[in-house]
Amino acid sequence: MHGLKISMLIAFLSGSAVALAAETSIKQKGRLFTPSEVSVKKGDTLMFVNDDNITHNVYSASTGNQFNLGAIAPGNSTPVTFKNSGTVDILCAIHPSMKMSLKVAD
Repeated sequence: MHGLKISMLIAFLSGSAVALAAETSIKQKGRLFTPSEVSVKKGDTLMFVNDDNITHNVYSASTGNQFNLGAIAPGNSTPVTFKNSGTVDILCAIHPSMKMSLKVAD
């Protein structure tokens, strides 16, 4: 019985550690980010997936969360981990109509 309790505790703690950081996929297709609005916690990662047949770019100039992934060719994906809270405007430099909004919470 004691061994079962320890095993359950280890399983619970292992699951808790995994839940601390999450990864969300953002699709790029049809000159859109999908979803176009996302909320995450600090330390979470967005995986930008180019599901389109054209190249896209992903960048943000938002204070504290600046990045530029450069050209992402069709079929490729690139992760970004967010370490600062705040609102992040994410754009494609190639297609100005591609926009998304990210809220990063503490």
